[in-house]
Amino acid sequence: MADARQRSNALQTPAPEPEDVLRAAGHLHDLISDHGASNDREGRIAAPVMDQLYAIGAIGVFSPRALGGAEMTPRQAMDLLRTLSYADPSTGWVTFALGFATGLAGAFLDRDTAEELYATPRLGIAGQGTRAGTAVPVDGGYLVSGAWSFASGIRHANHVLTAANVSGTGEPRCFILPLERVNVVDNWDVLGLRGTGSIDYTLQDAFVPTNYSFATLSTEPVTGGDLYRIGIGNFASINHGAWAIGVGRRLLDELAADVRIKGGHAAGDAFMEDYADAEVRLRAAKAFLYEVWEEVEELLAGGGPLPLRAHTLIRAALNNATWRSHEVAQFVYAASGTAALRNGTVQRLFRDMHGGTQHISSSRIILQSAGRELAGLAEGRTWVHHALK
Repeated sequence: MADARQRSNALQTPAPEPEDVLRAAGHLHDLISDHGASNDREGRIAAPVMDQLYAIGAIGVFSPRALGGAEMTPRQAMDLLRTLSYADPSTGWVTFALGFATGLAGAFLDRDTAEELYATPRLGIAGQGTRAGTAVPVDGGYLVSGAWSFASGIRHANHVLTAANVSGTGEPRCFILPLERVNVVDNWDVLGLRGTGSIDYTLQDAFVPTNYSFATLSTEPVTGGDLYRIGIGNFASINHGAWAIGVGRRLLDELAADVRIKGGHAAGDAFMEDYADAEVRLRAAKAFLYEVWEEVEELLAGGGPLPLRAHTLIRAALNNATWRSHEVAQFVYAASGTAALRNGTVQRLFRDMHGGTQHISSSRIILQSAGRELAGLAEGRTWVHHALK
């Protein structure tokens, strides 16, 4: 653990301005895109890319400014994640995974503990919150045990944030501990998003001090502003929604570039109609996503809690972004013919998009619950992560 002097030195670095992070991310397109294929082969993001993501402050997208992070607004964060995901879907995914867990720790741990943690050189936290483990209360903390899947970005992290239910009370809490305490299971053999290295991990009676944990359903940050009052579950819409739009945009642009190379004679009227339809679907999904988050930002600025309808629309907009982008991917793959069947950018993006659709935040369960609330049939219910309860 860092001493007071180390903590003070770590926090003297000025927090990056969101606009500067966004501008720098745009300049990284070629570097990130050029490593997309090697990320896919190696099951991790290339070191030069990760070095730049840390250097420009992208991993601090959700970290409190008081701790040196960018603490972007939801729409700023979506701009960043769309940009990175456009260049390489796995890179965008790892960025939001590390940024999310690292930012939560900074916002919800007590200030002294957060400062101690953030004194870690190049702090990166990964982990998983679904299929919660078990936390047994003991003197000074908890013994945490369990098995978790899909720890995106863990190959580039030095700490883990994991969720467990407290024995006796059932309270869900998040626990943070150094990566070396975790048993990593190297089992990432998948169709898409190979570069994320979203491997599994286990813990067995790992001691975590009380001050290195916080309630999973926290909505009032210890450090930071309005961003963290959306609740942990709602970050999925920012992350996965922006990711899907970025990947869909790249797929359409790749197809358009190919058509221009072949010449207009290679594309008939039916293709042009389908291309326009795909463009409209993608733009409409993006517009809906950003419209919802504009309204949420206004609600947060007003100081009150988010109403149930806002929580519903957040989840519906994410679901819509994912599946409209999936439709774009299907169109681009079919329109590209055998070229998409072979190893290359379109094939990899197509596989990555299909990997993204399997995340629980884009499942049919979400839309079923959203439909119930939108129809006025959810009186007395509230959203708990991915379902109305």
